[in-house]
Amino acid sequence: MSAMDRRRLALPLDRAVAATLRAGDACLLSGEMFMLRDAGHIRLLAELDEQGSLPYGLDGATIFYAGPSPSAAGRPFGAVGPTTSSRMDFAAPTLYRAGIAATLGKGVRSAQVVSACKETGSVYFVATGGAAALLARCVVSGETVAYDDLGTEALRRIEVRDLPVFVGIDVQGDCIYDL
Repeated sequence: MSAMDRRRLALPLDRAVAATLRAGDACLLSGEMFMLRDAGHIRLLAELDEQGSLPYGLDGATIFYAGPSPSAAGRPFGAVGPTTSSRMDFAAPTLYRAGIAATLGKGVRSAQVVSACKETGSVYFVATGGAAALLARCVVSGETVAYDDLGTEALRRIEVRDLPVFVGIDVQGDCIYDL
């Protein structure tokens, strides 16, 4: 599939655009997103509970479940691979309801995540596992925003250009793994 066969999407993802996406659609993401993994989700949920709203400019954002390697080859990160998304299923429904527009990782999600996507008009994107060095070429910049003590699980704001993904779960609750 060539880049011309993919839908080009600007981030942050507009909810009206999200509503037009269907499970299985091939997309190229460009713009700002955040990286966060397991331990960071625990802290983010605590802050959300304490503050009552998403901190760090996360409202309407996309969260990429990834842990980057150190910079290499003149890029912000040597590798940026999706991690198993089901590990974040404990947090995803709450974060979607708080304003997260999309998440990105790999693998199937729970029924609760599917329901939250339908309820909130959010989507789940999937990236190809095992392609971390290739995906890192799509990261234009990156900075740590919070939880620096967590190392690779810190909250990072990144800018991506033409990051290849598929729609894993659409706003209707259809799933790429059921196609």
